[in-house]
Amino acid sequence: MGIQRDRVRFNVGGRIFETTSTTLANAGRNSMFGAMFDDNWNFQFNNSGGGGGGGGDYFIDRNPDCFSVLLDLLRTQELSIPPNIPEKLLYREAAFYGLLDHVRSAKWGQFNGNRLRLSRSVAGQAPGDGTAIRAGPDGGCCVAHGSMVHVYDWMLEEHPPISLDYQRVNDVGWVDAENIVIGVCERLGRGDGGMGLFSSSSGELRHKFQVSHENQIKSFTAGALSFSPDCKIFSSCKGRSNEYGIGVWDQNTGKQVDFFYEPPGWSLGDADKLQWMSGTNCLLVATLFPRKDNCYISLVDFRERKMVWNWSDIGAPFTVDEKRVRDAIAMGEGNSVCVVNEFEDLGFIDMRISGGSVRWSSRSRLMKGKMPDEPCYPKLALHEGQLFSSMNDCISVFCGPDWVLTSRLRRSYGGSICDFSIGGDRLFALHSEENVFDIWETPPPPII
Repeated sequence: MGIQRDRVRFNVGGRIFETTSTTLANAGRNSMFGAMFDDNWNFQFNNSGGGGGGGGDYFIDRNPDCFSVLLDLLRTQELSIPPNIPEKLLYREAAFYGLLDHVRSAKWGQFNGNRLRLSRSVAGQAPGDGTAIRAGPDGGCCVAHGSMVHVYDWMLEEHPPISLDYQRVNDVGWVDAENIVIGVCERLGRGDGGMGLFSSSSGELRHKFQVSHENQIKSFTAGALSFSPDCKIFSSCKGRSNEYGIGVWDQNTGKQVDFFYEPPGWSLGDADKLQWMSGTNCLLVATLFPRKDNCYISLVDFRERKMVWNWSDIGAPFTVDEKRVRDAIAMGEGNSVCVVNEFEDLGFIDMRISGGSVRWSSRSRLMKGKMPDEPCYPKLALHEGQLFSSMNDCISVFCGPDWVLTSRLRRSYGGSICDFSIGGDRLFALHSEENVFDIWETPPPPII
């Protein structure tokens, strides 16, 4: 970058600012300021004399107070918001300049489960038990409750809620920051269930995903959801005839591209947990207690169109101190599955051995007694090499090759945690009482 004409002047809302092209380059190519540079990162001064060396200025008809804060952010990589500037106003201005990522990275550091701090709590929109909470890729989230889905952006401003016309929401997931997929139950005899792609900002229905069998459209209930990097959407499907199993759709066209019908004796259509495993190009499918009396976990290879691994607790010697599986998640390189029971014991199943037993570990147990008689069962998540498990009003963090308990996230308000989700460098925890949800963030490293 040339420095002989490095000084740049802006007139923002009538106030003059002077900076350098070196500072503006910190905004990055995708920002408004990045567009002022050529391919070699040389600043393009205009012909009217604006910018360094001339008498003119670049005029921007925006808020000068916010511009001052954002310019200081580019200079120092620190975010200092004066009390007279509302944060939402600053975020709006940052979005105009293409600097939201800079603001977010200055507000909190890279995600680390052991350094998470409670940022704030948001009151729910309806009383009673929530269905699910899902973190968005940009730091926002959506909360499903009954037949409603409430969507929040990363500033935690709510978009228009999505109503599913009194159909119960089973699962919801983010395709990207602009689109979410919602799976709902079919109402008996109505043929109105299934799955749809909605705009996260407006709630507009963009695609309705259908199941076809022998050139006929079949009604179905969509259960658990999962997504693959090549724009595939997977859902467990339960129909009224023979369309039980896992459906696959193209998220761009909405067209069904595959369907895996469940083998006799298995419950793929009832699955309440799907996980795409990129390393193996397979889908983990889990149907868990208490949805079924027994737990079924399988690995489906869609290239070979067959189930390549399976495990069930049928015939397990349950006692009063029973260890029924409540959630499951594939680990690391895909050689094992981690499961959790109602005592928050972690168990591990070797996927290299079909039908192998669970190796339970009680070192992680946090509760002395059985969990309360309520629908808030333990949930698992794996993120950035750390394992997370919810239990009552607490989320435990496990690290290392032996998954040692390293920290706990807990607060008393809101009741037990019925679901949690990680994404956009945040952890969201949904409580059963009034659908209150918490936002946990990693604070930025101290400035030396």
